[in-house]
Amino acid sequence: MRTHTVRYLIVPGWQGSTDEHWQSHWQRSLPNSARVEQTDWLKPNRADWVAELQRNIGSHPCPTILIAHSLGCITVAHWAAQAPIESLRRVRAALLVAPADVQRANCPPALQNFAPIPQQPLPFPSQLVGSDNDCAASAARAIELARDWGSAATILSGVGHINVQSGHQRWEQGFAYLYRLQSHAEQHTRRRA
Repeated sequence: MRTHTVRYLIVPGWQGSTDEHWQSHWQRSLPNSARVEQTDWLKPNRADWVAELQRNIGSHPCPTILIAHSLGCITVAHWAAQAPIESLRRVRAALLVAPADVQRANCPPALQNFAPIPQQPLPFPSQLVGSDNDCAASAARAIELARDWGSAATILSGVGHINVQSGHQRWEQGFAYLYRLQSHAEQHTRRRA
């Protein structure tokens, strides 16, 4: 794996990712990593979040792998649906962990401006990792999102929202999904060359 040629861009969800969150651990562990910092983590605005993701991708020339969690996954889908082609080409792959279904009946009001969720396939390889007991998206809904986005889907058993509250401070096993996705993306890039 050639990590020196790739930039890992962490895309947190609602309320950000605390220092104990696996995304923060990964940012400290992965070379060439950065994080999208939103102006308002508590009252997310879809247009603002998508614009900030575009700014982060558009301002850096390196090939990028997105590592998104929860509302960050939905932000990636909205971004991909409207991003300029030159920015889309910079993204090699996206790891989408525990996407938040902002169309669910019990969705917090602060997140509802992210609905409806885009249904078109992402124009880069992606891996969705969900859970069979995630309060933010059922396993069936996670599989539906993966199908819409053209993502490979993995549903883990009993891992909740894959965050600090569900006991995932470091989530070391998640690196296997990232590295498998990166290998797939490299093969995809070689085939297109």
